[in-house]
Amino acid sequence: MASPKTPRAAARKSAVAQTPAAKAAGTEKSAAGASAEAAAPKGTTRKSAAGKPTAAAMPTTKKKPDAKKKPDAKNRPDAEGKPDAKSKPDAGKEYGRKKSRAVPAAGSESRLAMVRRARRINRELADVYPYAHPELDFRNPFQLLVATVLSAQTTDLRVNQTTPALFARYPAPEDMAAAVPEEVEELIRPTGFFRAKAKSLIGLSKALRDDFGGEVPGRLEDLVTLPGVGRKTAFVVLGNAFGVPGITVDTHFMRLARRWKWTEQEDPVKIEAEVAGIFPKSEWTMLSHRVIFHGRRICHARKPACGACPIAHLCPSYGEGETDPERARKLLKYEMGGFPGQRLNPPPDYPGKPAAPLGAG
Repeated sequence: MASPKTPRAAARKSAVAQTPAAKAAGTEKSAAGASAEAAAPKGTTRKSAAGKPTAAAMPTTKKKPDAKKKPDAKNRPDAEGKPDAKSKPDAGKEYGRKKSRAVPAAGSESRLAMVRRARRINRELADVYPYAHPELDFRNPFQLLVATVLSAQTTDLRVNQTTPALFARYPAPEDMAAAVPEEVEELIRPTGFFRAKAKSLIGLSKALRDDFGGEVPGRLEDLVTLPGVGRKTAFVVLGNAFGVPGITVDTHFMRLARRWKWTEQEDPVKIEAEVAGIFPKSEWTMLSHRVIFHGRRICHARKPACGACPIAHLCPSYGEGETDPERARKLLKYEMGGFPGQRLNPPPDYPGKPAAPLGAG
């Protein structure tokens, strides 16, 4: 139990507190506190010697920043790699569509961002071309195989105008295997390179007859052993006659894959491998149709119709072609431009007009 303070002890403590040294220490402490308050940033809280905030140090009322708004929200890409539309209010108007550009500066796109953009292109092409299909007329795997071989260095339209007479004369591999070369050449002359193509058709027909029982095989390794059949032709047949997924790398697919920066390769096999790594296998066949459709109708080799392109906001090569919407629309082909398509017998959901037979105007 503490003993009570005596009057003499209290007087001695009071005397010590009033000594010059104690007074100087108190004055110095007070000055230091005032200096610290003056130097403290505005809005910070200073405490008195007793541990309580001083009136002068109380923070001023200030509007809190919006917690939902990030400092870099203006330039932060979304999950698809697309910049915030608010960063450019008028973005997309120059393309005839109210969509902002989703393509970063050249060389700054990551692999993940490219994959997301590529898959978004595929989804948007699916909306634009829900009716995408092989543009060759055929009724069975043999007809598709023959038509695809004939399509080299010519249009599908010309092939479709030629094959009715050819298939009427040679409906099965056994018939074409026994054909006279000159007669086949004359029938397929409109497709160009008719001598080389006739040799391939007769050769593959003999191989089907002799090695595969007169049936078109449903495996890649078998198809590429046939005369005149490469990976591109094989994947057309596999994807559309057998339902086996494959990427068809023709001239249109090669051009667009490079324009969209999916690959920098020039070799078709390497392009096929790199693009296959971007998309699920289940999408390969339809992806091929959509890309080829787009290349034939809008994204042309010499003068793409950039100003009328529905995916211009996703294209890193925008501006290589015509950007004026009115002039670009005049470059559209087939059903996109109000013209007949390439098939004489298109699928029921095709929105365009069928092509005319050979010699019909």
